[in-house]
Amino acid sequence: MFAASSRSAIAVQTVGQLLLPLFSACAITALTTPALAHDAKPTAAKPQGWSYPFACCANYDCHEVSQTSISERPEGYVIKDTGEVLAYSDRRIKDSPDGEFHWCAHEAGLDAGKTICLFVPPQSY
Repeated sequence: MFAASSRSAIAVQTVGQLLLPLFSACAITALTTPALAHDAKPTAAKPQGWSYPFACCANYDCHEVSQTSISERPEGYVIKDTGEVLAYSDRRIKDSPDGEFHWCAHEAGLDAGKTICLFVPPQSY
């Protein structure tokens, strides 16, 4: 009886020794894979859609907004929902690949509603 119980204890220990490195490898792989941005919805100009740069979003901060949500003033683009003004020279302003406005803003926390990126249609649209 003693031999059988010691063999099962050894087997459990061996399985544990195998699972810990396997679990650690999986965790490291999951944490070190590159982060991906989420995609803009397909439009007539971009039927396949396009990906927001990760620097502008964390998979949920960006979305298309209507042209009435953004206005242009001499001082820059105005986000009507927040009143925030982005100067035309602001680095957060990007060309929109599909000719639509897309706004990337913090969803929560102290920076909630603050613009991360604003994609604007090129002047030719």
